[in-house]
Amino acid sequence: MSAWIHMIPLDEATGELRKMYDLVMTPHGTVDNVMRVHSLRPHTMEGHVVLYRSVLHNKSNSLPLWFLETVACVVSMANTCEYSLTHHFDNARRLMQDDARAQAVYDALKANRPEDVFDGKELALLRYAHKLTVAPGEMVEQDVLDARQAGADDGEILEVNQVCAYFNYSNRLLNGLGVTLAGDTIGFYDDDSAEKAET
Repeated sequence: MSAWIHMIPLDEATGELRKMYDLVMTPHGTVDNVMRVHSLRPHTMEGHVVLYRSVLHNKSNSLPLWFLETVACVVSMANTCEYSLTHHFDNARRLMQDDARAQAVYDALKANRPEDVFDGKELALLRYAHKLTVAPGEMVEQDVLDARQAGADDGEILEVNQVCAYFNYSNRLLNGLGVTLAGDTIGFYDDDSAEKAET
């Protein structure tokens, strides 16, 4: 079982659900469980994929994709969401194209010590995302000012805010419905497509 609720298999999908499965299909030709768990209500799958693509895969974003994937990992670690962490750290690692650096990033984030490998605006933005995840009611204007003073512009702060908000939504979807990685192909990229995504 790959979730606590019924998920309609790809080969049984018809009508609107089949159209949605075609829309959310990965480059591997599969539909990940994070989308398949919406199969009983395909309209929510549509909303999910539109939000996901707008916050993480839109060409108008200015922050590097590897960094936005790292923000996803900070949020998913804080929420203990192994599903998202597994997928998105694989993405971040491939996009970094430096396994030693990626391992150092993973270790620092797991220890909640991003300052071991990040500084400046990247560190400030990761701290912002972590606080917004674990203590959203304690956010104050100074959290934005800190990121701005570290060199982030308001558009970059918004990008991180939206990635953080999306992954808090997705983590709760996944954890709340017991979605597992069973049957998924891990990660969005192969090494060639990762290199193209960052250029």
